[in-house]
Amino acid sequence: MKIQIGIMAFAGLLLASCAKQATPIEISPEAYHASVDKVTEVMIHDIFSPPVASRVYVYPNIAAYEIMTLQNPEYHSLQGQLTDLGSIPAPAAGAAVNYRLAALVAHIDLSRRLIFSEDQVIAFRDSLYGNWDEQNREEFEASRDYGLQVADFIAGWMDKDNYKQTRTMSKFTVDTDDISRWQPTPPAYMEGIEPHWNKIRPFVIDSAAQFKPVPPPAFSLEPDSPFWKEVREVYDISQEITQKGDESEEVAIAQFWDCNPYVSVTRGHLMFATKKISPGAHWIGIAKIASRKTNSDFDKTLYAYTKTSVAIADAFISCWDEKYRSNLIRPETLINQYIDENWKPVLQTPPFPEYTSGHSVVSGAASTALASIFGDDFAFDDDTEVPYGLPVRSFHAFSQAASEAAISRMYGGIHYRAAVEVGVKQGRDLGKFVTENLQMTHANASMANDGAEN
Repeated sequence: MKIQIGIMAFAGLLLASCAKQATPIEISPEAYHASVDKVTEVMIHDIFSPPVASRVYVYPNIAAYEIMTLQNPEYHSLQGQLTDLGSIPAPAAGAAVNYRLAALVAHIDLSRRLIFSEDQVIAFRDSLYGNWDEQNREEFEASRDYGLQVADFIAGWMDKDNYKQTRTMSKFTVDTDDISRWQPTPPAYMEGIEPHWNKIRPFVIDSAAQFKPVPPPAFSLEPDSPFWKEVREVYDISQEITQKGDESEEVAIAQFWDCNPYVSVTRGHLMFATKKISPGAHWIGIAKIASRKTNSDFDKTLYAYTKTSVAIADAFISCWDEKYRSNLIRPETLINQYIDENWKPVLQTPPFPEYTSGHSVVSGAASTALASIFGDDFAFDDDTEVPYGLPVRSFHAFSQAASEAAISRMYGGIHYRAAVEVGVKQGRDLGKFVTENLQMTHANASMANDGAEN
């Protein structure tokens, strides 16, 4: 009798163990936020340029999004909508694939391939893998294998975007004979970064030059010329706002939207970098804020990240096309040479030509993408810069945040007015084109209205 009871008890424990093992694995939107945050953290550590950072964000999001669409008919595949993107492979028949888990696996794996410090992403991945394997090994293994299969597919598409070819192209040649052309700026005097970024394959726009902006004001040192008035305006605004000291709202705005991964600090004979997020990373952070505020589920969160990152990626391609076409000199160089040799901008001048303003273009594009999802009349508290010692700023709309990001470049002393105003228009026009040509959901309008009500 005791033996029978023992056998029955053992069988009961075995059944309970099997039941526990068979519990479906839940993947929350916070899990995806954590993965994106890890990528941002590693990119800051590795110091990626703003254009390259946009590429690091967009491909993993696309891989994850494509998997997600297989189990949610509300969202449409990007096959045939993004340049040269084909259909991802189907999962094996009968495989116990958890599509959200597979999407997260694909995001992590493709991110790992795109950054330098792989060990940090691998440690993050392995901690998740261990938990998932313990919860439900069959589901985890099927989902992992499928996520990696899709990551391989997207990596194959990614590898044909001309990025590798641009790594071997010539460095940017500085024209020292033409005073209107960009010159390296202090303190590091870095060479111009990514002069061939316009050769990267775009995602939605038909070419890098599709949203080619009007040219900047004609270069002139004449006091009454439109160009020189813009130079003086940068100097005069800088003098005015810095005299206000710590109470300067304009300086606070400039610092909040700095987003320069290349800030160099000189101490005696030593020079080191102060690491910060890129402009694209700031807007990816705003996508997270909007998703959390609306309690968006995993699928909508992934949709928001993907649409925003596609707009940002195309915005950098468009902006960099113009930067190295117009090749315009920065305010710091002219002001030091012709107005005040001791003047320094509020922000450190980044290492590439002036026109148009990259942050303005990217902010215009990203804000337009986010407004198409959550509505533009969407108030939010932006705490993206808190980890870098800056306070929260509040906005009543994505467009307001974009306008502030654009004007911050003038307050910072690194752009003329034309680069800011034309740049944000360039970004908004591009963002509108992206949102109108990407058919990602049946209910863009209703989702936008829901976001506005929240």
